[in-house]
Amino acid sequence: MMDLHGLPVAGIDEAGRGPWAGPVVVAAVILNPDRIPEGLNDSKLLTPDAGRTATRRSWPRLSVAIAIGHVRRIDRDNILQASLWGMRLAFRGLEVPQAAALIDGNMIPKRFPGKARAVVGGDGISLSVAAASIIAKVTRDRIMVKLAKRYRRYGWESNKGYGTPEHARAVQKHGVCTHHRRSFAPIQRAMRILAKRGEFEPTI
Repeated sequence: MMDLHGLPVAGIDEAGRGPWAGPVVVAAVILNPDRIPEGLNDSKLLTPDAGRTATRRSWPRLSVAIAIGHVRRIDRDNILQASLWGMRLAFRGLEVPQAAALIDGNMIPKRFPGKARAVVGGDGISLSVAAASIIAKVTRDRIMVKLAKRYRRYGWESNKGYGTPEHARAVQKHGVCTHHRRSFAPIQRAMRILAKRGEFEPTI
């Protein structure tokens, strides 16, 4: 896709701002304007199978880059700053050196290394942003499924770290682990309850 200045356009979107656990993942994608994939849509409207199909290697892209903001960064800088950091890093990682960016949302990161425009609801407006949304979500889902094999108590293979009733019950019963976002209010409340009960956090 091209912008008004004739530059290739990278769509940028993130997945995982809201969960209680796991990283935030940002994707930057430049689509091939001669081979736009069929069925691009907001990642939140896709089934898991459709998302996996959309991210196969045969999917026509000019360039894609992914940045992962881990829990330590989220707790240190806050989730917004971790997401903005990921947007800068993903954009820098693109193989196309001169590009502009359409960023889903209403904020452009400070010191962004290129021309950029924020687009509220961009994943439903721009095909490149929709592609970034899909890739970010599928990447993050795979990370959470992998973590769930080690941290079996929290149901991350299904809830992906979000604050579902299942996840909340598991945290209340078993405490938190190293992949929980301790800067998030629900996790802080759970830790205070554990402390009052005199229980230690599990070493799992």
